[in-house]
Amino acid sequence: MMKRRLVNAAWIQSRLKLAAMMLLVISLGMGLGSCTSQKKLAKKKAEQELAEKTAKAKTDLLAIINDDGKMTLEEKEFKLAAVKRLNLDNKEIKDLIVQAEEKIARDRSVVEQRKEEERLQREKEAKEREMREAGPYRNINLAIDAVANAGDVSTANMKIREALMNFTGEEVPVLILISSEGEMKDYDRPTTIRKYLEFVKDQKKSPNKVLNAVFDPNGKITELELIKK
Repeated sequence: MMKRRLVNAAWIQSRLKLAAMMLLVISLGMGLGSCTSQKKLAKKKAEQELAEKTAKAKTDLLAIINDDGKMTLEEKEFKLAAVKRLNLDNKEIKDLIVQAEEKIARDRSVVEQRKEEERLQREKEAKEREMREAGPYRNINLAIDAVANAGDVSTANMKIREALMNFTGEEVPVLILISSEGEMKDYDRPTTIRKYLEFVKDQKKSPNKVLNAVFDPNGKITELELIKK
C-alpha cells in the first residue's frame, strides 16, 4: 500500500514538472512572438519615417531647382544644407542635390554681379558729384551756402554781393530741376540769381546745389541750373 502511494506521488510530481515545462515553453514562445512583432513595427515605422524624409527632401530640392526668384539665396542655401544633413542614401536625392547646388551657384553669380553693378554705379555717381562740385561749381556752391549760413541780415547781404560777383548780373536765370526722365526734364518756375539768393537768405538754408552752369568768355555765369541736394 505504501509502495503504491509512493508510485502515485512520483507520477503526479512528474506530471507537474511536465506541465511547468510546457508553460515555460509557451511563455517563451509568446515572448519571442511579441519581440518579433515589435521589431516589425519598429522596422515599419523607420521605413515610413525614411519615406517621409525622402519625400520632403525631394520637394525642397525641386523648390530650389525650379525657383523663379521667390526665395532668397539664403533660404535656398538653408534648405539645401538641411537636406544634406539627412545623409539620405538615395540616388534620386543625390542627383537633385547636385542640380540644386548648380542652381544656387548660378543664382549667387547673378547676385554678385548685381552687387558689383550697384557698386560701380555708386562710384560713377560719386565721381559725377565730385566733378559737379569741383572747380567753379564748388566755388558757386560755397558762395550760396555762405548766404544761408550767415549769422545776421547784414552778413547775409554782404555774402549775396560776393556771390553775385560770379555772375554777369542780378537777372541771370536760375533753373531748378525737379525731375528728369531721359531727355525730358521738369523744372520749377524760373527765377533769377538775385531772387534765389534772397530766398536762401530768408530760409537760412541752401536746399539745392549746382548741376550745370553756362559761362561767358570772361568766366562769369550767364545761366545756372540747380538740383536738390
